[in-house]
Amino acid sequence: MTTLLARRAPVAKLGAALTLSVAAVLTLDPVALAVLAAIPLVTAPLFGLSPLRLLRRAWPAFAAAVGIILSLALFSADRGGTVYVHFGPFLVTSSVLATAGAYALRLVALSLPAVLFTATTDPTDLADSLVQHVRAPARFAYGALAAYRLVGLLTEEYQQLTMARRARGIDSGGNPLRWAKLFAGTAFGLLVGAIRRGTRLAQAMDARGFDAGLPRTIARPSRFGPPDVALLLGTVFLATVPLLAL
Repeated sequence: MTTLLARRAPVAKLGAALTLSVAAVLTLDPVALAVLAAIPLVTAPLFGLSPLRLLRRAWPAFAAAVGIILSLALFSADRGGTVYVHFGPFLVTSSVLATAGAYALRLVALSLPAVLFTATTDPTDLADSLVQHVRAPARFAYGALAAYRLVGLLTEEYQQLTMARRARGIDSGGNPLRWAKLFAGTAFGLLVGAIRRGTRLAQAMDARGFDAGLPRTIARPSRFGPPDVALLLGTVFLATVPLLAL
């Protein structure tokens, strides 16, 4: 990516995302949270990502936000205010709606900066930047990078395990309880396979000198200059204004 903010150091972008997330944790004001959630959407084109693609990538956060609203509509202790909907166990009042909306907005405001960061940052560049700019231990940074690279294999292995069970005639047959039991067994198989693969990977990395304790050279220098500082300071300003304007 060659856009203005996509070229910034990964550590700077990580710091900006964390700043917005921390600001979202510090308030439950819906206006401030809406502003904090809008900042990643407005700045997404500067990172080389359209707002629509950002929203598509963040669909799990919106699904969780809907779950928060439904849960509070069912189990909220504060049912005061004007009654809007009363259907069976669902009792939506003005207080319930205000509380649920605030928590749902907080979740969205927390998630969008993280989604924008992960969508516009290469994991290898992030590991290099952590080692060079934050002085993170190389064993931790590159070990985490290797683990991140293997996450995509979990989806493929889950599909392979599912197809192998179907080939042996093991299927849920539309029964949700049987599906849950099969899913638990498949997930346990994935966990065992991930532990074995992680052990082999750790041994291979140690054999290649990743834990030799000697000074390491830098193959991919990463710059951290005034534009990166400007990104951090600008994010702090944008995150502080909604909080101070309450």
